[in-house]
Amino acid sequence: MSNSTGPWSGDMLDSPEMVEAFSGQLRAALAEYVDYVARIRRDAEAMWRANPPAEFGTFEAWWRHHKVTAPFAKLQEHLEAAVKLTFEVAAQHRRQRFELPAARKAAAEARQEAAAISRGSAVPRRLSGGGQPYPKPRPAAEEDGSFLDMVRRDRPA
Repeated sequence: MSNSTGPWSGDMLDSPEMVEAFSGQLRAALAEYVDYVARIRRDAEAMWRANPPAEFGTFEAWWRHHKVTAPFAKLQEHLEAAVKLTFEVAAQHRRQRFELPAARKAAAEARQEAAAISRGSAVPRRLSGGGQPYPKPRPAAEEDGSFLDMVRRDRPA
């Protein structure tokens, strides 16, 4: 797949392996920037400590040192937080896109199988015109009994 913005696009994240590969690649790129900013910050702090400008007083030298190095510290913190977030993003994407739908599908299939089993054991009965089910047929009566004997036997006393 050719992409003008780079080797990745959102439609490529259609498997858990691709999500893990993307988050790993992003983590590696962010880690390089963390190292880059850390080196600049380390050099800037060392420069200001070793060579404070002579025209500045102690407080002003500290203040300017803080103004130079503090943004690098914030950048480094944010980049490190972004590296940590790649794990969360990958896990959430995997759960939402792959694990939960698979679990829902498995549960739905289990419900359908259970319903099919229960439908298979019960004989479907027709409904009368009023929506009431027809009574179940009774077992065949004894051959030597008459119809009136059956009615008297089944009628409540």
